[in-house]
Amino acid sequence: MAEPVLVVGVVAARTGRLASLGDPLAFVLSRLRPELTRIVNGGRSYRVRLASRDSRSTAQGARQAVHELIADEGAHIVVTLAGTQVLPAVADACEEAGVPCVSSTFPWQVYYYGRGASDSAPFRFTYHFCWGLDTIAETFADLWELADGPERTVGCLWNDGPQGNWSRDAQRGFAPVARARGHHLVDPPAYTEPADDLTGHVEAFAAAGADIVTSAATGRDLARFRATAAEHGAAPRLITCSRWLAYPPSVTAEGRQPAQAHVATLVYWSPAHPYRSSLDGTTAARLADAYEQTTGRQWLQPLGLAYALFEVATYALRTADDPTDPAAVAAAVGRTRLETVAGPLDWTAGPVPNVATVPLAGGQWQPGRRHDYELAVVTTSRVDGLAADADLVVGR
Repeated sequence: MAEPVLVVGVVAARTGRLASLGDPLAFVLSRLRPELTRIVNGGRSYRVRLASRDSRSTAQGARQAVHELIADEGAHIVVTLAGTQVLPAVADACEEAGVPCVSSTFPWQVYYYGRGASDSAPFRFTYHFCWGLDTIAETFADLWELADGPERTVGCLWNDGPQGNWSRDAQRGFAPVARARGHHLVDPPAYTEPADDLTGHVEAFAAAGADIVTSAATGRDLARFRATAAEHGAAPRLITCSRWLAYPPSVTAEGRQPAQAHVATLVYWSPAHPYRSSLDGTTAARLADAYEQTTGRQWLQPLGLAYALFEVATYALRTADDPTDPAAVAAAVGRTRLETVAGPLDWTAGPVPNVATVPLAGGQWQPGRRHDYELAVVTTSRVDGLAADADLVVGR
């Protein structure tokens, strides 16, 4: 009798404006596909097949990808990461179809409350692991205080989309946590992405004496802001930015510094993190090295989280009461406590149902030894076993 087959579906952006965000997931898929071929659940052996679809960097494409993975491939669980519009579309499509989904790299408050769940009414099939807006605020406040001490005036470069609106949220956002640390936030009228003119923000920050700026801007809009500030003779002493900063900057063809140069950001995964995979014992350092050796490109922060997606999916299929039953697989994710190459993940601890958290360190893109810019780790108090390897560089 042939072994039954369990299918792990993967939604990754391979075309469109988010294609580079799909690189880590595509790399992990290619690495694991020949190795992750069989699991044992309750003494019974199952073949495993990994199937993927391109989200095409759009919410509509993401929904279509989920439909094809379920209808054409028979996916028993779906994994995905990245994309402000794309990731929620994948999760919503899976929730509607009654197929388990695990995702990452999206602040958990936006994932959970932004998709309509509440503390008393969680999702049935969709699960997530990530940091939160509160943790981003705490990490950035650590950086601000390292730069200039307590109670800073900080300019907020926030858009009018989900990133900016949730950062402002009075109950669950970034702003209340930063203010509770004693910092004064200057938040001019939100800009529409992509930004056309950020002069108003530059002028508002200057008027308030805000020489530290925090943002969730794209690389393009961050570059526009820095150029506009330079035109007005206003160079922030420090910029902290949480979005798009997972991808290494490089010197432009004209020899100019990239927008991300010396920007401080989140460090959620690096080769120095003291973690290893539950699948094969791969360490964070070995995974980053394999990516660089195979692709010829610099390692990326989402790489560790991409690998952990497969760890969680495999663990759920191994431990579910019935790995062919969607409700049983979803329940298995919900009780998962697992040491992964992205760190310890525990869905039994909350902070809300469907969510496990990832700790953050503070980092900064600084000129590197092997690459134009490398992500230096400068604050580590929130990540056990991780050491700082550089000092924060602050402008005058």
